[in-house]
Amino acid sequence: MKNFLLLLTFLVSITAYCQTTKIDDFIKTKMTERNIPGLQLAIVKKEQIILSKSYGIANIEDDIKVDDSTTFAINSMTKAFTGVAIMQLQEQGKLDIEDTIQDYLDNLPESWKNITIKQCLTHTSGLPNMMNDYAEILATWEEVQQLPIVFEPNTDFEYNQTNYTILGKIINKLSGMSFQKFIQEHQLKPVNANRTIEAGFGHYEEVIPHSARGYSNFKTGNLTHAYEYFPEDMRTAAGMSSTALDLANWHIALQNGELISKQSLKQLWTPAILNNGKTKAFGGNLNGYAIGTPIMLMDSGEKIVATIGGGRVAALTFPDKETTIIVLTNLQGAFPERHIEELLEFID
Repeated sequence: MKNFLLLLTFLVSITAYCQTTKIDDFIKTKMTERNIPGLQLAIVKKEQIILSKSYGIANIEDDIKVDDSTTFAINSMTKAFTGVAIMQLQEQGKLDIEDTIQDYLDNLPESWKNITIKQCLTHTSGLPNMMNDYAEILATWEEVQQLPIVFEPNTDFEYNQTNYTILGKIINKLSGMSFQKFIQEHQLKPVNANRTIEAGFGHYEEVIPHSARGYSNFKTGNLTHAYEYFPEDMRTAAGMSSTALDLANWHIALQNGELISKQSLKQLWTPAILNNGKTKAFGGNLNGYAIGTPIMLMDSGEKIVATIGGGRVAALTFPDKETTIIVLTNLQGAFPERHIEELLEFID
C-alpha cells in the first residue's frame, strides 16, 4: 500500500510538471509573438492558487526581471474593485444600485437626474465622456456637465470614464472616506494584498518601487514607452497597480463570499439588459457588460467574466469550471484576454 501511494504521488507530480511545462511553452510563445517584455500568471482552481509564475523583463532599460512581487498597472481592471465597493455599500444599506445618481449628488444637470447608479456601473447611462480611449482629457468635471447626453439611458452601451468618476464621488460621500481608502480597507487589507496597497492608486504618475515599466506597440508598431494620465477623481476607472498573486487572492475572496455575499456576486456578474432586451459591450465575444466588468456570453450558454484593462492585463473567470486565470503584462497591445481561454486545456 505504501509503495502504491508513493507511485501515485510520483505520477501526480510528473503530470503537474508536464502541465506546467506546457503552460510555460504556451506563455513564452505568446510573449514572442506579441513582443511582450514581461508577464505574470496566476491560476486559481476551486478557490486554490494552483500556479503562479513570472516571465520576462519588467524594465528593458535596466534589464530587471519580473518576479512575483513586481506590480503592473491594471488600468480598467480597477473598475471591478469599484463595482465591488458599490455592492458593499449596497449591502451596508447605504444605497441601492437602482437609485438615481441625483439621490446622492447635488447640483447635477437636469438631463442627468434620472440616470441610475447601475447605468453608470454598466456604461448604459448615455453620459458624455470625460476621456477618450487614449487617456486624453476631453472635459473636466465642470465642463462635462455642460455637454449633451449622448443617448437616452439604457438604450445603448458606450464605455465611458465619466460613469466611474460619478461612482467615486458617491463612494466618497457615503463611506466618509476617499474611494481609495475604502477599497484598501474593505477589499485589499482583508486579502493581505500588500503590494497592491503599497502601489496605491497612482497609475503612472507616482513612483512605485519594484514596478513594471509600461511599454506600447500602438504608436509605431515597435516598442515605445506607454504613459497615460488619469486625474485623481478618475482613478476609480483606472488607477490601481497590482500583482497576479494579489489579484488571485482577491478573486478567491470575492467568489467565496468574503467580500460580498453570493447573492451580490450573482448581481455583480449579471450583464445589463438594454430596453430592447439585448446585451451590448465592445463587440465580438465581449458582448455583455456587468457591474465593473465585461462578460462573454458564449453560444454554448457559458458565461465568462472577462475583467480586462488597457489592452495589457486580463483576468478571466470561468464559473462553470471554477477557474480564474490572471495574466498581467507591461505591453499596451498584448490583449491577453484573446488567448487566456487556450490555457484551459493544460489545467486539470
